[in-house]
Amino acid sequence: MYTAQQQKQFIEQSKAFITAVLDDNNYATLVQLLKFHEWKYYVDNEPVLSDQDFDILFNKLKNYEAVNPLFVLVDSPTQRVSSDLTPELPAVPHLNPMLSLANSYNGEDLQEYDAQIRKLAMIPEGDIAYYVEPKYDGGSIALVYEDDLLQRAATRGNGTMGEEMTNNARVLGSIPLKATFSKYGIHTAELRGEAVIAKDIFDKINNKRAAEGQQIFANPRNAATGGLRMKDANESRKRGLEVFIFQLAYAKNKAGEDVLPQLESHSGSIAMLQQLGFKVTQREEQNCKSIKEAIEACELWETNREAFNYEIDGAVVKVNDYKIQELCGSTQHHPRWAIAYKFKAKQAHTTLLDVEYQIGKTGAITPVAKVEPVHLAGVTVSSISMHNEEFISQKDLRIGDTVVIERAGDVIPYIVKSLESLRTGEEKIIQFPTHCPFCESILEKAEDVAAWRCINVGCDAQQLQRMTYHVSKDAMNIDGFGKSYVETFKEKGWLNDISDIYNLDYDTIASLEGFGERSATKLENAINLAKTNPIRRLLISLSIHHLGRKASKLIAQEINHVLDLRDWTEDQFTQIKDIGPVVAEKVIEYFSKEENIEVLKKMESYGVNLTQTDADKPKVISLDAPLSGKTILFTGTLQTMSRKVAQTRAEALGAKNISAVSSNLDYLVVGEKAGSKLKKAEKIGTVTILTEEEFNDMSQGYL
Repeated sequence: MYTAQQQKQFIEQSKAFITAVLDDNNYATLVQLLKFHEWKYYVDNEPVLSDQDFDILFNKLKNYEAVNPLFVLVDSPTQRVSSDLTPELPAVPHLNPMLSLANSYNGEDLQEYDAQIRKLAMIPEGDIAYYVEPKYDGGSIALVYEDDLLQRAATRGNGTMGEEMTNNARVLGSIPLKATFSKYGIHTAELRGEAVIAKDIFDKINNKRAAEGQQIFANPRNAATGGLRMKDANESRKRGLEVFIFQLAYAKNKAGEDVLPQLESHSGSIAMLQQLGFKVTQREEQNCKSIKEAIEACELWETNREAFNYEIDGAVVKVNDYKIQELCGSTQHHPRWAIAYKFKAKQAHTTLLDVEYQIGKTGAITPVAKVEPVHLAGVTVSSISMHNEEFISQKDLRIGDTVVIERAGDVIPYIVKSLESLRTGEEKIIQFPTHCPFCESILEKAEDVAAWRCINVGCDAQQLQRMTYHVSKDAMNIDGFGKSYVETFKEKGWLNDISDIYNLDYDTIASLEGFGERSATKLENAINLAKTNPIRRLLISLSIHHLGRKASKLIAQEINHVLDLRDWTEDQFTQIKDIGPVVAEKVIEYFSKEENIEVLKKMESYGVNLTQTDADKPKVISLDAPLSGKTILFTGTLQTMSRKVAQTRAEALGAKNISAVSSNLDYLVVGEKAGSKLKKAEKIGTVTILTEEEFNDMSQGYL
């Protein structure tokens, strides 16, 4: 953007301006100087002016503009500072939809992608040029410029509509307030970028927050996406956000004609954006003459992933030639001319310091490894589940071991192995407890089951877990009744079993610190609503071992009253399709205990429904239903409904929801980021693949 000679000149001028008097004649020069220093700091990452000297020049500019408000230039650096608080983030449409990307995971996938591009573009021979970019793990944004000025910024949102955050964008130094697109005949432009926080800046922010007693951020991505939505734009600036631009998605002249073809290639548009002062990724291995070079670039970046000063979770491979992009086109979910290359799960080494134990709602004891905190795939890991005793013995894990850990899919920490070669002899063998760590009852383990269990139903820690699960979204779904409430009420002696949840004194709750009458009333309303739940929810909320959502639903279809199950036999249970002897045994065991019956009777006396509702009764599906007798599976992210709603609609259309792709699958409904299930279904060849829109069309006139 600036030649070496220009930069040297600007540096010398800046020194002179420290003591110079600012007037009408040199005001515009100072604006340009400060814009230059912003670029050096935010984009070039090589500041040439001390923070103190920058502040002197900035304040000098601000004071002049305060006296001469009519002469303030729209692209003055002072215009980045905003004191306006945005009460809400209105939705605005993108000029072009912000589509997702299809995924690849290895070189073979990219070879298949190249073959698909050749087929779509009808290029049977010769190499196709690709452009490879880091897939930054931050928050996506869209920037709209008109007449060279930044007019609007928005988050990705749902791809079609985004949340406007223009004020926040204006304070970010890596986003020019003015860019001379007009030099290229562009009147209106929409850019795509990723807002990120550098790793070193993120660590400084977290250290500062910790010192001030504030909650630290989990990872740079969360801090970045949250920063985009701050109500106070100046708080966004304090987050240290930077924006890398990765696409010129829309470019038209004043006549409304598309200008993009004139740039010929994606790399050409990126070079133009860099000249205009935008922060873009520039690495010599990005311009690839063939898919082979693109694969090599992706693998190189994956190997050197930690060398990037920003969190990246993959690479993006794009067809470079705009004409070929046009021939490839897009689906409603993703462009066919671009694909994401997802990096493998990251690994790290750490030390196993100790083992703690947790108890679940059914009494299962889970060992948890406490490890030396280590930064892995964007988060700091200090605790890792070791599942059960067998996991520990099979991997021969010992306290003091150096262990290899990874985050499968960048989500769940997992211990891969211990490094025996690094043992000193001071490591300690992990002795799994024989008694419950919480109530000291003897632990028991059934044959062919990995988990040790505390069978003391009166175990205080186990009761806490059962109550917490009972009120959760997956069970009785009592809105606002979280674990903290359960712990507080239990400590005060108000909760001895789950029936007490429905007999609370709301006046007393209102008097508690941090509650008040409004909170107590809200809780009362949520509990009263839960009392009317279908009995399938009640059954699953009882924490009966092996009794899950599906089994609870099937049993609820067959009974008039929950207490009818006192008299049920194993044969009655197993006559229900998909109910086996293990579930039957556990339900019979639960309803054979008088203390459990008394709890249910108390719940009913407090107004909790124990009678079959219409929602519990089996749905009668017409034989002419669109999906009668068919199997269906949803994959990827749906845009118009949740996965649960989609599955419910499918059942109403006569379909059976299944969980895996096989030759038994009739329909696969594909949302965004469909991944391996789509690929497997395509290989099978007998599965009908539907878009979300096509699935919705099937229900028109029937639901």
